[in-house]
Amino acid sequence: MDPVYFAQITKGILGILWSVFKVWWWLPLPFIIFPKLKFIYEWYMNDVYWGKANWMVLEVKIPKEIDRPLKAMEQVISNFWTLYDPPDFKERWFEGKYLLNFSLEIASIDGKIHFYIYLPGAMRKAFESAIYSQYPEVEIEQVMDYTRMVPQDIPNKDWDMWACNFKMMKKRCYPIKTYLSFFEPTQEIEEERRVDPLAVLLEGMSRLRPGEQLWFQVILKPILLDSENDWKVEGREELSKLLKRPLPVKDNKTIVGEAYNLLVHDKEPFKGEEKVEPLLPPELHLSPGEREIVQGIENKMSKHGFETIIRMILLGKKDVFFKPNLRLVLNLSSGVSTINLNGLKPFMTTKVVAPAFYRDKRLYIKKRKLFRRYLSRWAYFFPKTVPGQSHGHLVLNPEEIATLWHFPGKAAMPAAGLETIESKKAGPPANLPIG
Repeated sequence: MDPVYFAQITKGILGILWSVFKVWWWLPLPFIIFPKLKFIYEWYMNDVYWGKANWMVLEVKIPKEIDRPLKAMEQVISNFWTLYDPPDFKERWFEGKYLLNFSLEIASIDGKIHFYIYLPGAMRKAFESAIYSQYPEVEIEQVMDYTRMVPQDIPNKDWDMWACNFKMMKKRCYPIKTYLSFFEPTQEIEEERRVDPLAVLLEGMSRLRPGEQLWFQVILKPILLDSENDWKVEGREELSKLLKRPLPVKDNKTIVGEAYNLLVHDKEPFKGEEKVEPLLPPELHLSPGEREIVQGIENKMSKHGFETIIRMILLGKKDVFFKPNLRLVLNLSSGVSTINLNGLKPFMTTKVVAPAFYRDKRLYIKKRKLFRRYLSRWAYFFPKTVPGQSHGHLVLNPEEIATLWHFPGKAAMPAAGLETIESKKAGPPANLPIG
């Protein structure tokens, strides 16, 4: 081809493209900008809705002796799940409504242990009703947020801190070690013979000195549908692998493909492969350990789930701050972890391993982020949304949550430090909602 002619053709094509671009350059912009504007609009509406929630902190004061089994706390957590109320289209886009979470917390302040609940004000009566139904002897009152009673710029010249988040060791469908594993079934109602999974943590909390504090936080949001959270789909796939069952396969057969198989391979069209049934069902080939895993996964999936965030902060004045107390965190994680099932392990800690550039500044920034997220009860990577099990997203059922947050019985009561009441002053309020 003549180079001059080729250059003319190329110039003409480029000219046409440039003419089209000058007129229609704006056409892809709505498709690029709309997702960003949608995110900003929804963020703003959610923030307005969150601000109207009237957030409050309730303290639960317990008597010196509680003879209720931990099954009672599991029932309380199950009642909390009934707050599941996802927004419809109008509520989401015109009112900014979204499913609010709540937080169950334990704080040791100068060695005194307190049980707190952080929740929207509209949920207060429902929460009180759920707790009083199983623990009528406790007292519940609204108090000032304990996280606001310390300097809000920690770490500073007077205060230091150490913090971490928790994530699961295995997939979310595997359960952690729950309270049912700490005693024989026949001993469930015998409080004095029960081993409490929180005993080590509470005992350590009670031994903190004046000026030291340890905060433990479990943020929960009810979930139900597989479309919202795929943990049950994940669980069914894991069970299929353990039981050596074939995973469901989508039928992608087409007329053209089946015609090709008939003509070339002489295969009958749309005929499935013949499966050879084993003489014994796969369940009989499981070892005792594998059978325990299958039972644990099925038990977890049989109950409602909560999207969960777990974190802990150790802070105090620098002259009394004792960093080795962070072993209390490891005591908690090891107490609810098993090798064959699941467990909790710290991640995103306030630690920068040397040598590292600007180590002190990076350590300060990490501490500030974790401190602010605890105070505001935000997600692990707020304001970013980072899905996935590898980023610490937990799913726990009421049995697992009751293991991590419950009122200790007389056998597990710390030697000192737990703020208790002598006796119940009055019965629950008469205007509590029923059901």
